[in-house]
Amino acid sequence: MMFVGIDVAKAELVVSVLPSAQRFAVTNDEVGVRTLVERLRPVAPQLIVLEATGGYELLAVAALAAAALPVVVVNPRQVRDFAKATGQLAKTDRIDADILARFADVVRPEVRIIPDAAAHELDALLTRRRQLLEMLQAERNRVGQVFGTGKKQVRKSPTAHITFLERELRTTDTELGEMVRQSPVWRERDELLRSVPGVGPVLSRTLLADLPELGRLSRRAVAKLVGVAPLSRDSGTMRGRRFVQGGRAAVRGVLYMAALVATRRNTVIREFYLRLVAAGKPKKLALVACMRKLLTILNTIVRTNTTWSVKAAAAVLEAA
Repeated sequence: MMFVGIDVAKAELVVSVLPSAQRFAVTNDEVGVRTLVERLRPVAPQLIVLEATGGYELLAVAALAAAALPVVVVNPRQVRDFAKATGQLAKTDRIDADILARFADVVRPEVRIIPDAAAHELDALLTRRRQLLEMLQAERNRVGQVFGTGKKQVRKSPTAHITFLERELRTTDTELGEMVRQSPVWRERDELLRSVPGVGPVLSRTLLADLPELGRLSRRAVAKLVGVAPLSRDSGTMRGRRFVQGGRAAVRGVLYMAALVATRRNTVIREFYLRLVAAGKPKKLALVACMRKLLTILNTIVRTNTTWSVKAAAAVLEAA
């Protein structure tokens, strides 16, 4: 069996194939990616692994997936931890490609559904929306930090920028809504997700773009994928507190806000939250548990293609 690791840079893709120890590099553009597919297709690899690199990997991943090659995009931190565990502390493009190939062979990450081009476009819009929100918050903070003589004049610039950013944010939200409405599949799923009290347009669109596996995985697998599954920290007779870590930060951040709203407006989640708090659980821990339960409910709703109901949601939580 052949395993392939691809180190991704803005201009170049460095490829390592194990166990043949074959290495080559191609440009990270249309021509180079076409060459990559042509060279890997005869190899018939068992698995191809790339790191998430902020978007530079998308062209290669889309081409490999379109060629029906088993490609997985993994968290860079996982690969770096794997490299340290194997004693590899040096870091070059060739070494990184070798490590990725070894990671594919040893860890064998599961091949998951690759979002289509429309999902990538939606994801790009969501990323832009997050950037606008960050810039808005930064400018609002700057307005509050202006002191002394002449502050009215100094405030004009960030205030004008805030107005511009708010307008851009409204435009982005409009484009997101239009994109969802134009897709019958997304529109149906969006309606299913937003039937749940506490789930608004931002969470729904984030799940559509950043969690295409929703409804196709078990509750434990999807919780682990998002990063809300409790992880053990035990050693010998010591039993440490469970904690959450890793996963898809963009989804987890939006899910946190939705769970916060759900503890007030969603009767099932609210009762669950109050029960945990009454049992002495810290409020933040109880809220993370609500995130996990809300995700479980959404996963079931998408899988069964049924809208929200209190009775069904309560049954899901009992089964979980």
